Amino acid sequence: MARNSFRQKMVRLVTTIAVGGSAFQLSGCDPNVRSTLLTGLETTTQALSTSLITAFFLTLEEDEVNANGLTTT
Repeated sequence: MARNSFRQKMVRLVTTIAVGGSAFQLSGCDPNVRSTLLTGLETTTQALSTSLITAFFLTLEEDEVNANGLTTT
């Protein structure tokens, strides 16, 4: 159990360093490149969030349908 905990801490540390380093790299970037990169990142994050939320609610609907014994045609 302690090994997993150490591994999780290391993954979080590396992720934090990578995200922080990316922010510092963007500050020295050309404004057009930075704008394009951030716009793409925003679009990707929104699409991923929407997909995950939709998938979550679809799984809830399937469970509810199976619990009531109802099916859709």
